[in-house]
Amino acid sequence: MKNIAALALISIALVSCKKETAKITKVDPKTGKTITVEVPADSVAKVEENPAIKDSAGIYTQSFKLEKGKTYPLVTYQRDVKTMTDPQGKSITGTSESTDEMTFTVNDIKGNVYDMTLNLVGKRNSQSAQGKTIVVDTKQPMPKEDDLKMIWNINKALTSGNKLNMKMDTKGHVISITGFEAIYTKVGNAVGTLIKDANQKANVVASLKETFNENILKDQFNKNLTIIPKKGAKVGDKWTNTENADPSGTIKVTSSYTLKSVGNGTAEISVTGGIPKKTEKKTQGPITHSLSSELAQNGTIKFDQNTGWITNQNITVKTTQIETISDGKQSQSMKSVSNSSVMINPSSK
Repeated sequence: MKNIAALALISIALVSCKKETAKITKVDPKTGKTITVEVPADSVAKVEENPAIKDSAGIYTQSFKLEKGKTYPLVTYQRDVKTMTDPQGKSITGTSESTDEMTFTVNDIKGNVYDMTLNLVGKRNSQSAQGKTIVVDTKQPMPKEDDLKMIWNINKALTSGNKLNMKMDTKGHVISITGFEAIYTKVGNAVGTLIKDANQKANVVASLKETFNENILKDQFNKNLTIIPKKGAKVGDKWTNTENADPSGTIKVTSSYTLKSVGNGTAEISVTGGIPKKTEKKTQGPITHSLSSELAQNGTIKFDQNTGWITNQNITVKTTQIETISDGKQSQSMKSVSNSSVMINPSSK
């Protein structure tokens, strides 16, 4: 009887330890083919019957299914490590970081248009070089250095309790963003505590208006919030987007996207591309001046399959620039290499 009881207990223990499994589809990294595998059921995120990122005959399209009253984060973080090497081979390395924190609260949904409040939460910048670090953080007290007080005042006025009203349709198209004038006024008042000259004060506000306005933010959000083409894409499909890398439009940066996978509540897109190596030469008499540059990017972007909202982006960008001056007999070169990390919602997995 003892042996039978012991076997019964072992049997019960085995049953209780057995976990339920679920089948998911994924792309085999070796073959590139879509396969079905079994994983623990508790590791699979619940996907709604009609998610924002859904497929029809294997073609996935992106929309948004946001909830009234809920708040969605959009934290952008960039870290640049730049190394400059002089003709004698001596190098200087500097690191800069910037964080812009904002959230979107859904106030109402009318038809296919979201009425949202864009909350400007915080802004942080830091620079490190030769053992010294300078930080300007709106969530920290004003820096003691006079040259940093102006930056802190502007950033604090930009983010301290400020809100914009944004209207976006369910396809991710930003229709309008309003409420800038109140922020411009607030920044002007903050600058006025440090600058008494009216023209200088006006120049600061005018500069802000050029970089912080409806068109700039609409362009930024339209690029960041919606990546999958309107016509949709199958897992494994690739598409490209080309933008001007300089004001003249002579240099183009190309981003190549691939829908890597959709499942377990997440749509993942890989990003490659950049700017091919380009060399420009100018000769004046015996002196030739050449400048070569190239940019390469690589990373992933993840979206919540149910809501369509971006959950994480992590892209690395390497920029290399070499400037050379030659007289035909000898030459000197200055090299600059920048390694950047461009992230959205960096704390998300």
